[in-house]
Amino acid sequence: MFLIRGKSLPVMKNLFTTILLLFSFTTLSFTQTNGTITGSIVDADENPVGYASVVLYTAADSIIVKLELSDDEGIFQFINIPDSKYWLDISYVGLPNYKTESFELSGNIELPVIQLEPSSNKLEEVTVTAQRPLLEVKPDKMVFNVENSINAVGSDALELLRKAPGVVVDNNDNITMLGKSGVLIYIDGRPSPLQGDQLVAYLKSMQATEIDNIEIITNPSAKYDAEGSGGIINIKLKKDKRLGANANINLGFQQGDYSRYNGSVSSNYKAKKYNIFGNYSYSNGKNGSYMDLYREQNGLVLDQKNNRNSDWNNHNFKAGADFYLSKNSTLGFMANGNIASDLDKGNSRTEIRMIGQESNDSILVAQSMNDGKHDNFNFNINYTFGDGKSKSTNFDADYGLYRSDGKDYQPNYYFDPSESEVLTKNVYRNETLTDIDIFTFKVDHERPLFKGKIGAGAKVAYITTDNTYNFFNVFEETNSEELDKDRSNQFVYTENVNAVYANYNRQFEKIGFQVGLRVEQTNSEGDLTSEKITDNDNVKQTYADFFPSAGISYQLDQKNSFQLSYSRRINRPNYQDLNPFEYKLDELTFQKGNPFLNPEYTNNIQLTHTFNYSLNTSIGYSHTENLITRIVDTSGVKGSFITWKNLDDQRNLNLSVSGSVPITKWWSTYTSLTGYHTRNKSENIDGKKVDIGVSSFNIYSQQTFKLPWKLSLEISGWYNSPSIWGGTFKMDEMWSIDAGIQKKLFNDRGSLRISMSDVFYTNNWHGISQYGALYMNVAGGRDSRRVRINFSYLFGNNQVKSRKRKSGLEDESRRIKSD
Repeated sequence: MFLIRGKSLPVMKNLFTTILLLFSFTTLSFTQTNGTITGSIVDADENPVGYASVVLYTAADSIIVKLELSDDEGIFQFINIPDSKYWLDISYVGLPNYKTESFELSGNIELPVIQLEPSSNKLEEVTVTAQRPLLEVKPDKMVFNVENSINAVGSDALELLRKAPGVVVDNNDNITMLGKSGVLIYIDGRPSPLQGDQLVAYLKSMQATEIDNIEIITNPSAKYDAEGSGGIINIKLKKDKRLGANANINLGFQQGDYSRYNGSVSSNYKAKKYNIFGNYSYSNGKNGSYMDLYREQNGLVLDQKNNRNSDWNNHNFKAGADFYLSKNSTLGFMANGNIASDLDKGNSRTEIRMIGQESNDSILVAQSMNDGKHDNFNFNINYTFGDGKSKSTNFDADYGLYRSDGKDYQPNYYFDPSESEVLTKNVYRNETLTDIDIFTFKVDHERPLFKGKIGAGAKVAYITTDNTYNFFNVFEETNSEELDKDRSNQFVYTENVNAVYANYNRQFEKIGFQVGLRVEQTNSEGDLTSEKITDNDNVKQTYADFFPSAGISYQLDQKNSFQLSYSRRINRPNYQDLNPFEYKLDELTFQKGNPFLNPEYTNNIQLTHTFNYSLNTSIGYSHTENLITRIVDTSGVKGSFITWKNLDDQRNLNLSVSGSVPITKWWSTYTSLTGYHTRNKSENIDGKKVDIGVSSFNIYSQQTFKLPWKLSLEISGWYNSPSIWGGTFKMDEMWSIDAGIQKKLFNDRGSLRISMSDVFYTNNWHGISQYGALYMNVAGGRDSRRVRINFSYLFGNNQVKSRKRKSGLEDESRRIKSD
């Protein structure tokens, strides 16, 4: 027995009853006159042929009905197709066209594997005229293809997210999507074990050359973890599918205020029975930033100026193997990791005076030097089997570990107004040790049911995080130090999440629907060990929740489709945000966690219209209860602190439009526009009321020009209008422009890219907050204007079945029949 939002309920007994009733409802009989055509394409060596053009014709009069592209695995699918007779025409660069015999569609059909034989034409005689679009609109997500973007090269994963449609990365590297926080980051389809600053550090260490595409999932189905009230961003890393042995090398250099270097190598060997792959990347450099913090509190003005710079080194690696045990079963092993170190140095100067007074009473000069080491390793075993058609079962077992060791030295000197005499000083040193271990096991199964498809699965996750914080008072006169037991602590947090889900989808004529339910039960405990007695040494929580999801789609004609979706999501607090002890940022500023943070719950509903498979328009509404947000409040007379609180609710209304448009054969454009209105409200947060709202929008646009001599030019930019940050800050606008050029070399095996980021140096931020008696005016920026140079070269097998290519089908697209 445990609690479900305050009510006692034997969850497991009612869980399966609920799922049974749910799917009994979905099996009501309907008359189906539309169906789905599914097939797969391989080459002569039975390797998948990705991005082949597949055109569906009517058998009676050979009129084009629809066209699709095969995916990375060579699979294609036509949905909402009326029952009739059809035939297919398949084409791919360097391979002869393949025409199928006519076939009868009645309901759903899976075609035999289509094998394309090699062409007698030599590869060098073939001209590839197109590549994947920057944005692909799919029924359940948007795919942002960054691999071929010129301005993306030299960036890291966090910088790429700034350019993704509907995604905003704020001045503190917090990620929001469609104006909502609580976004969950996945790497290759698996949730990242890292959170907060650790996740940001990892994303900054991941180079753009390692990334294939970014999937943006605003309303995930029941198959996904319920975590992530703002949706899911899945970063898919590159995985070579060419047969035989090959390798790719990338070298990069950046210059702004400071220099940066990066390089990577990836290799792959694929045979009929197995595939072995691996990659390694290294980056190092220096970064600079500034922050101005003006505060008025308790009759005082504290005017602070901060400058920071950091030196860092990052090693990323990934290695794995897939063994094809039979035609329909695969066993895979994978390990990936990140080893990082950084040396962060900061200098701050704070003028202290009475409000209305021009002269200072004193000046605080503080320094900080943080030496950090961070290791992250993840291991996976995967087994997949099925009947090769519509049944499949997948098992995943994962173990992840994260180790962090930070040492910080912080002297604080109070000077008289002339800064000639030290009035008093406080010198500190601290050590922060973090160990995180994560174990997960899950199983997923899919099969046909009542002319549709049902999916079901279960997952168990167990997490332990051990945080040790040692605080020392340093005595410079005697060159000694003493452990401050009142400020030192150990915080151990354990969490166990058990989940089951079921999901069903089916198609009727032009209407399709999907309905699902996920149930998650959570057991957590936070245990604080400290010499200082507190009233929150141990906090236990046990709760369970139901997370329904549903969607309905309508195909108006061949060019217009609509989709209405709903989901309920949860966002649990980060591990470190639960630790109640204080972390000094300087003498007058600190942050602390809140062990009584509750998870936030969000209900999302979204209506989407897709035109011609390229233009996507959506309008959505979300309501979040117990919003987890950052609050800055006063501490004593001069101090202030940052902590995390639950606000009563947040309401968000959003509208987004995105699409790719070819203007001419040599000029194409992609634009994404997102607008939203957000309001945060809370009646009583420590005696203070919060009611703040803002209407905001952001836009990203990219213009690509194909020039003679195998040159390409790209100009891109983004703009964020005034918005809300945290719980109480109103932020000003931000914008940035990038430009770059690319040259293909060595028979297209190599490429040289030169670009400049933030050309006009406008990627700076400014905001104002009024929370109770605390007024804050903040501003900051970083070393964002940089020149980037990158060179890449492919060794080994360079067959035409590289996934970077696809056929041009512009003329045929204009001839597609519409109702």
